Amino acid sequence: MRENLKKIDGLRKEFTGEFVRFGSKTNFKGYPETTILIQDVKSTADKKINCDHLWFNLTKEFQKIQLQEGDIVRFQARVRKYLKGYKGHRYDDEDYLSEHPIDTDYKLSHPTKVMLIKRKKNNGG
Repeated sequence: MRENLKKIDGLRKEFTGEFVRFGSKTNFKGYPETTILIQDVKSTADKKINCDHLWFNLTKEFQKIQLQEGDIVRFQARVRKYLKGYKGHRYDDEDYLSEHPIDTDYKLSHPTKVMLIKRKKNNGG
């Protein structure tokens, strides 16, 4: 669990982090959706790392800055708790459920005011 985020649950704060890579997930309608991985997410107020990584949907604000690997971004977001773990249809498979328990965790939601702070220099010729 992300203990540092738990302490500020429900609050909207400003954060920074390093863009690592793009990913994808299947949305609730069954279509693929692009995601982004941000690592070393820090609060700008105290510079403490709130969590080692977070996945976000590739929103229009993130698209605007044309993310590249190693970019440092700043954004505002609200801390929210959510349930993680398997929530599918294998309720009768106790082995599977014991390996994928449902638990409460914390995330950052609705990122806004996204800004590129530092772009990693391209070493290519």
